[in-house]
Amino acid sequence: MVELEKPRFNVTAFLANAGVGRRIVKLKPKAAFFSQGDPADSVFYLQAGRAKVSVVSPAGKEATITLLSDGDFVGEEALAAVAGLRLATATAITACTALRISRDEKIHVMHVEHTFSDLILKVLLERSMRIQADLVDQLFNSSEKRLARILLLMAEFGKPGEPDQYIPKISQETLAEMIGTTRSRVSFFMNRFRKLGFLEYNGRIKIHKSLLNAVLLDRMHDRNPERPIVSATVRTRSKPARRAAHGQG
Repeated sequence: MVELEKPRFNVTAFLANAGVGRRIVKLKPKAAFFSQGDPADSVFYLQAGRAKVSVVSPAGKEATITLLSDGDFVGEEALAAVAGLRLATATAITACTALRISRDEKIHVMHVEHTFSDLILKVLLERSMRIQADLVDQLFNSSEKRLARILLLMAEFGKPGEPDQYIPKISQETLAEMIGTTRSRVSFFMNRFRKLGFLEYNGRIKIHKSLLNAVLLDRMHDRNPERPIVSATVRTRSKPARRAAHGQG
């Protein structure tokens, strides 16, 4: 008896089509994939469009924490060992097409198909690295450099290899939320970037990536060469050294 070979799992086809536990959804601009506090019962794969993820504090203050484009997953927290509630709100910036995958189906496929679980692991690691870079940016860079970095990241949403890109429509209020400053400061920096030739306004914002990179590269010249670089590792002196420092022989 000839044993039939199991067909290879096609990740691309799985993420492109509806099926068991998954369906195609279309969202208009400003429509929500889900809201903060909703049950985390599904994950979305963004097939086309742009989206943002934001959180609202108990006092009602909203902050945008990341932007998403086609090829990104939305709502990965649903994969936690214990299903809980959404920690953020995901909203369409442009018209979006996405594949909604139920939590149970996604976990099942991850266990059965290693090519799919490898993809999810890669996505989660990249997202973790991005969040870490965002934190470093927030802690050490000026608001002007943080804005330059956000604009460059948004420009990368376009076709690879092109030196200049149009960014998705986004308000100055949203940009201010993302970099932790005021809308007036964002307006000031945007006007400055335009005067310096870093970007163009023509109905949409076109980023000259090679020029805008200069804003970020300036940080290499801003560093005081006489100031030592502080290591993240905490070093403690021995007891004799501490006593000597305090004049205790």
